Parts: sequence; C-alpha cells; structure tokens
Amino acid sequence: MTAALALRSRLVERAGEGAKPTVSDVLTKLVAVALMRHREVNAHFAGDAIEIHPSANVGIAVATERGLLVPVIQGAERLTIQQIADARADLVARARAAKLQAQDLEGGTFTISTLGMYGVEQFVAVVNPPQAAILAVGAAQERPAVEDGQLVVRPLMTMTLTCDHRTIDGSTASEFLRTVKELLEEPGLAL
Repeated sequence: MTAALALRSRLVERAGEGAKPTVSDVLTKLVAVALMRHREVNAHFAGDAIEIHPSANVGIAVATERGLLVPVIQGAERLTIQQIADARADLVARARAAKLQAQDLEGGTFTISTLGMYGVEQFVAVVNPPQAAILAVGAAQERPAVEDGQLVVRPLMTMTLTCDHRTIDGSTASEFLRTVKELLEEPGLAL
C-alpha cells in the first residue's frame, strides 16, 4: 500500500475545499478501472442470463443507525479520485441523515465493503444480489515483509473477493483481484 497511501497523501494536500480523499476513494477509482479491464466481474446474475455492464457503478457500504446501506457512485471509472471523494462524502452524509433517494441506492454493479477504520484486518463480505462480486477490505497496517531478500516493514492491506460462481469463475476472479493489487501497488498503471 506504499504507493497508494502516498498518492492519497498528495491528493489530500491538493483537495482544497473539496472532501479529503480517503484510501477508500483511491480504492474505488482503482477498482472501477479494474472492472473496465475485467468486464465479466462488472456483472449481474439475472435468472438464466449474465448481464455485463458498460460502466462501473460502485456501491460503498455505509453503516447507519438504521443498518447497512449501499449507496452507489455511478460511472466511477470516468471520475477523478477527487470527484469520487466528493460523491462519497455527499452519499455518506445523506445516508447517515436518512436523506438518500431511491436512485442513490440503485444500479450498483459491484460493491466495496471496508472495515479498516475499525482496525479489522480481514473479513469476508456477502455478495449483494444480483451483483456478481463484492470486495472486503481490511485495514492498511504496518507489517513485516520480505523485499529483495531483506525483512522490511511496509503498509499492507488484505482484500477478500467474494463471487457468485454462477457468474464468475475462480480464474476470472483471481485475474481481477491481481489487477486491483497491481493498481494499488502502482496507481499510475490505472492511466
């Protein structure tokens, strides 16, 4: 997560009056790019058919006093990280104030559930039907790692992808998750 965290820090410095970008905002953008590269993950299981969607409408799980809601950032692949941060801040504020509209919750093609802010390192999220997959994201934490044969400390993060295997097989899911990992390690590859 070294490069992704550095990118987030630079974006926060430049945020101005907009929402301060979070790690989740960076992740949302990079996941949206990965979904466009692995279209079969950006899908719904619709009875006897699989619907592949042309745009990454990324749902973000939000805990509220009334339970979990999943508002959607529409067309996330076309947005900058700052635009995603602004949209996320608006959706989260309205979710917690019980002011979301039906259209804020509709059209999601993929969901990200993050528990890192609670210090949770790893968990498994449940797919939101009819979506084909959901990404569970743990906390980015300093952990030992081996780099060039040397033991070093680096910020690492665990992600778990849950898939509906009627839509996505393990190989496709693995390729998607590898792309997300590569983009987090080198965000410039998203260009």
